[in-house]
Amino acid sequence: MSSALRLGTRRSALALAQSQQVADALAAASGRSVELVPIVSEGDVSRASLASIGGTGVFATTLRAALLAGECDLLVHSLKDLPTAPAPGLVIAATPPREDARDVVVTRGDTPLHGLAPASTVGTGSPRRVAQARRRNPRVDVRDLRGNVDSRLSRVRDGELDAVLLAAAGLARLGIDDPALRFELLGIAEWPTAPGQGALAVEIREDAPAELAAAVGGLDDELTRIAVTAERAVLATLEAGCSAPIGVHAELQGADLRIRALVYSLDGARRVGVDRTIALGPGYARELSGSGNGADAADGASPVARAERAGSDVARRLLERGAAEVVPRESTQ
Repeated sequence: MSSALRLGTRRSALALAQSQQVADALAAASGRSVELVPIVSEGDVSRASLASIGGTGVFATTLRAALLAGECDLLVHSLKDLPTAPAPGLVIAATPPREDARDVVVTRGDTPLHGLAPASTVGTGSPRRVAQARRRNPRVDVRDLRGNVDSRLSRVRDGELDAVLLAAAGLARLGIDDPALRFELLGIAEWPTAPGQGALAVEIREDAPAELAAAVGGLDDELTRIAVTAERAVLATLEAGCSAPIGVHAELQGADLRIRALVYSLDGARRVGVDRTIALGPGYARELSGSGNGADAADGASPVARAERAGSDVARRLLERGAAEVVPRESTQ
């Protein structure tokens, strides 16, 4: 096949930027040109808060329908926006190398979030960030915020808001570095972010041509897949949607996987946490050094399978510690 591959994407500047990065990598790997097919999702049209319009899958449903209908050959999503339940007929064929998973506080001055004066206005559309901001500084006035990255930054620059909370990955992918603004990176240990934040998901149909599946699969980064699999397993086992006030971050430390998860009440007053490290096994240690097949010597499970089990175990420990009384539970279907 020599026709151009059609890559479905949302129309926002950030979505187009990250999709173009994947398109360029796929074109280099496959030898075929890749054209972007912008698609308008429900989340792009509605101006209501994400929590009120359903949060889970609000950016993905329309794109997935277009892929299943044959209007495009593959999709690029921000992984944090995807429901954890598999989509019938579709498969995540690649998770490219992850960008910075941290959040950023953007202000006009030199004052960090915890030092902002009483009644300072902080904008975010994420219930997790709302809870975390209120916990970090209970004196601030958190405002619901929608819109693209540029519009959010302009509201700080113009003085409409004192601060906004954004993903570092989005700023990096857009190449934003405004000298008029202060960018405060928030440490991942005390401020874990959304499961999958900073990672992309490349989705294709289950019956996609083998050539396409192989080319897309070549973009997959195993270290990213292991980490985000653990994070999303926490979310799935808690039966909480991707807009719930849950922060989870997993990272590889040699052949070990460390998972840190925090569940917050909406007002930030309460939180339940688990910090757990598991060994991925001698097989994974050999793989890191360039030998072995990645299977765990003890139980035959792959590192990804072990990461998924570990994420589920972290969620169960959260529930044992009272997370069900703190986090809103909803179907992830």
